[in-house]
Amino acid sequence: MPTDPEGNRRTITYTADGPALVEGPVELVTADGRIIRSDRCVVALCLCRRSAIYPLCDTSHRKRRRGTDSGD
Repeated sequence: MPTDPEGNRRTITYTADGPALVEGPVELVTADGRIIRSDRCVVALCLCRRSAIYPLCDTSHRKRRRGTDSGD
């Protein structure tokens, strides 16, 4: 992957118990080749795979209570 000579880099912030936050706008390419485009200034990417709109986060991770998750 080539580097950006202009220094225009995206920042990805990992949160403790939630999504990865990516500075937008972004274009995501999924494993099956689907392209998801977002013009938002921040895009939340699901890390727990509970989201109904995966790979985007829908805050489903908030429903999990610590100590009661079976880890699936």
